Amino acid sequence: MLPGALPAFVLHSRPYKETSALVDFLTPQGRLRAVLRGARGKAGSLARPFAPLELELRGRGELKNVARLESDGVSHWLQGQTLYSAMYLNELLLRLLPAEDPHPLLFDHYSLTLQALAGNPPLEPLLRAFEWRLLDELGYGFALDVDIDGQPIRASGLYRLQPDAGLESVLQLQPGLFQGADLLAMANADWSSPGALAAAKRLMRQALAPHLGGRPLVSRELFMNLKEPARD
Repeated sequence: MLPGALPAFVLHSRPYKETSALVDFLTPQGRLRAVLRGARGKAGSLARPFAPLELELRGRGELKNVARLESDGVSHWLQGQTLYSAMYLNELLLRLLPAEDPHPLLFDHYSLTLQALAGNPPLEPLLRAFEWRLLDELGYGFALDVDIDGQPIRASGLYRLQPDAGLESVLQLQPGLFQGADLLAMANADWSSPGALAAAKRLMRQALAPHLGGRPLVSRELFMNLKEPARD
């Protein structure tokens, strides 16, 4: 890789002025937005999601210009549920990752997740792991084996999530609670434990909701429509 170049992935692009595109890139230096000129030509054909790229930018402001964009490997072939899963990752990053906030470990995790998705694996563990890493990188993570009072999670206990604080032990059954056994399975990434994956999905939705606001995720709706059986 040339000096000054960054590894990158396209998160989103949209038309800008007559022949340009406004592109959001994920790089180890964070989410960067730049103008790609001549987007209807060769450069535009490179600016597609899920393809590893080598990127050079110029400019000092938040909105930079793409000086060079080259392929940096084989594109990840995704279709069906794996495609919509990758779109979900991109939408989460667009909605939650601040501009120009470096997260090199998150970039690496994203790259590895795309590679894993291309192999058509079980989707839920990959998505839950990415959501967890994203929350942790943004400072919103919490312990899965200790409650907000510092007490170890009990397998027989009941807990509720206090956003941005952690898990709170409760004594009475109420909607939205989590079994301690499921939380401990999540902490150990033991997805063979019955109920752990379903509980993890519900927990991540609760943890992400305050940061996403009231606007629904388009990729989640597309994914749900894909899973619904066709009707006459």
